[in-house]
Amino acid sequence: MNPYVLTILLSSLGLGTVLTFASSHWLLAWMGLEINTLAIIPIMAQQHHPRAIEATTKYFLTQATAAAMILFASTTNAWLMGEWEIHQLSHPLATTTVMLALALKLGLAPVHFWLPEVLQGLELTTGLILSTWQKLAPFALMIQVAPTINSSLLVAIGLLSTLMGGWGGLNQTQLRKILAYSSIAHLGWMVLILQFAPSLTLLSLSLYIIMTSSAFLTLKTNNALTINTLATSWTKSPTLAALAALVLLSLGGLPPLSGFMPKWLILQELTKQGLPLSATLAAMTALLSLYFYLRLCYALTLTIYPNTLTATAPWRLNFTMITLPLSIITILALGLLPLTPAVTAMLAL
Repeated sequence: MNPYVLTILLSSLGLGTVLTFASSHWLLAWMGLEINTLAIIPIMAQQHHPRAIEATTKYFLTQATAAAMILFASTTNAWLMGEWEIHQLSHPLATTTVMLALALKLGLAPVHFWLPEVLQGLELTTGLILSTWQKLAPFALMIQVAPTINSSLLVAIGLLSTLMGGWGGLNQTQLRKILAYSSIAHLGWMVLILQFAPSLTLLSLSLYIIMTSSAFLTLKTNNALTINTLATSWTKSPTLAALAALVLLSLGGLPPLSGFMPKWLILQELTKQGLPLSATLAAMTALLSLYFYLRLCYALTLTIYPNTLTATAPWRLNFTMITLPLSIITILALGLLPLTPAVTAMLAL
């Protein structure tokens, strides 16, 4: 893609997100979401491959449907209650519709089916943008409207997302689909605690972005798209393969890695709020996700080449990409757990 065109598209992507962040009116927030969607579509379709075009079309239709639902809900609220402000969303029909629309935009269960299919058709860098940056604007709106939404609906969507995110990834061999189901499960944890402790949601979102970025950049460096291809990583770069296994375990939430911090704090907060059953179910569904992370770790570190491959296996990595961002993000994805006391002190302020 032409560098000038790419610069304009990435600038528009940032503009749409910032516009949604700064808006207090539903029409302005909707406009930011639309700019965001229209900016990423040419980036998704730049490969000119039928699979990429199919994924782009699915993404466009899904996001257009969600944006139309948001516009309908805000108009309904203005008609019935006389308020256009985001914070003044109060009618039950409008709040429920907005919640379902934002769930559709983010890929939360039960409207998550588009996310694995779309992510499977994209290049890894574009998939990284879709899995991280594109979550920010809908989450900003969700945090603003969360106080007016029925808490039972939020808890139900959160638990269903953690369940479907863990269950859906069990039988997958494509790494992009596994990361898509991982995204669904992590978003479920964030929604689960959204109404009780929004600061914990922001902490979980920040750590999710760090860990997912590290996972995507590692796969891009290894040029791995399937589990079989991932199994050759140890031969090509043992250090990177070992760090990738630790990053996957961090995504699974195992101590002493960074991913343990948000799950631990969320389970603690749910227990404090008098929801021990929800905390237990969330912890149990996390075991499903942990299974496919361990499966990937097994392929990375305990599978010796040669194994059955349908593609040509490169024996040496071509280090043409900049590895400094990968190094920084991997360190953050693995070593932030000792900062938990400082984080809890900040959240208590």
